[in-house]
Amino acid sequence: MAQITVVELIDDLDGSEATQSLTFALDGVDFEIDLNDANAEDLRSTLARYSEKARRAGGRKRSLSEVRAAGPSSKDIRAWAQAQGLEVNSRGRINGAVMDQYMAAN
Repeated sequence: MAQITVVELIDDLDGSEATQSLTFALDGVDFEIDLNDANAEDLRSTLARYSEKARRAGGRKRSLSEVRAAGPSSKDIRAWAQAQGLEVNSRGRINGAVMDQYMAAN
């Protein structure tokens, strides 16, 4: 047996037929709203005043441990530390202070 599923978008503001779904974020929360063309244009023009002056912020802020995990190799850090005259072990864990200096310099 065949089935046909029909999805009808309803404008979340006025209950009319919606023509598009828009997504936006505010205070770290993502929102999606179904709007007709007129209401979508109104939302875009209202937000344009703010978005034209705002900085684009993609992704999320990473923790120091994530930065370290995705960062340079231990070999690179050791070579940099030795070139700076810092004391660093040839093996094992790199001292946090040395790591912080490397991150600040690079």
